Amino acid sequence: MYRTKTCGELRLSDAGQEVTLAGWVQRARKMGGMTFVDVRDRYGITQVVFNIENDAALCEAANHLGREFVVQVTGKVAERTSKNPNLPTGDIEIIATELKVLNRSDVPPFTIEDDTDGGDDLRMKYRY
Repeated sequence: MYRTKTCGELRLSDAGQEVTLAGWVQRARKMGGMTFVDVRDRYGITQVVFNIENDAALCEAANHLGREFVVQVTGKVAERTSKNPNLPTGDIEIIATELKVLNRSDVPPFTIEDDTDGGDDLRMKYRY
């Protein structure tokens, strides 16, 4: 199955469920033995956690993810210890058990967000 839920629909009431998400890597942060990856689709953003203690090979694969890579992640929904009130999905995170890179990407010259750092000329040059 391609995905069971979208990145914007998971809430605290979904804790404990096994889900599959698919989307673009918004941001990846490496902190000690853990890697945090924000996965986004057209519906929202969800944080995915890769822990070296749970699966070292999976965490190592997550360390090589770049911005705008297209990924499919399977894992269990868990309550976050440090909640993010700025996101609708800020109360939960996905504890990853599987990672599949669907497509690699070159790093774009500007961020793909509402408040982008690229001007119109730069965005039109890379509009493919």
